[in-house]
Amino acid sequence: MSTKPPVTAAIRALRAAGVAFDARTYPYVARGGTAASSVALGVPEHHVIKTLIFQTSSGDPLCVLMHGDRKVSTKELARQLGEKLIRPCEPAVAERHSGYQVGGTSPFGLRRAMPIYVEQSVLALEKIWLNGGKRGFLVSVAPAVLTATLAARGVNVALEP
Repeated sequence: MSTKPPVTAAIRALRAAGVAFDARTYPYVARGGTAASSVALGVPEHHVIKTLIFQTSSGDPLCVLMHGDRKVSTKELARQLGEKLIRPCEPAVAERHSGYQVGGTSPFGLRRAMPIYVEQSVLALEKIWLNGGKRGFLVSVAPAVLTATLAARGVNVALEP
């Protein structure tokens, strides 16, 4: 466990908001995703939350927070948001919008302001793990932080694995 977390835009944003968090580093595995990070930290993959950057058909970015062991139904997300189409951003576009490298994207300290949506069932968990703004670095917070600090709106768009 890391006693002194890397100082990322996410950590600066958490500190500025006065959010209590636990930070941990782990050996990053390319393409390992939440499965690798959950094993490395010894936490359920369902409690490791992915930060995904999507865009509408007009190119407007949005952020979706989803359980590590679930996928986002872009069709249902578009329906719930009243959009014709929502699709994942290409990695370079996601990095430009978020300011983070793919695999290290945090919903805290995003470069560009964008709406943030969270799978509703994430909010029912006691504690969640999210990326801390760098590959191989997660922070744990209470899910209420997502709505209180990020103004994240709940959606029901999870697909079973």
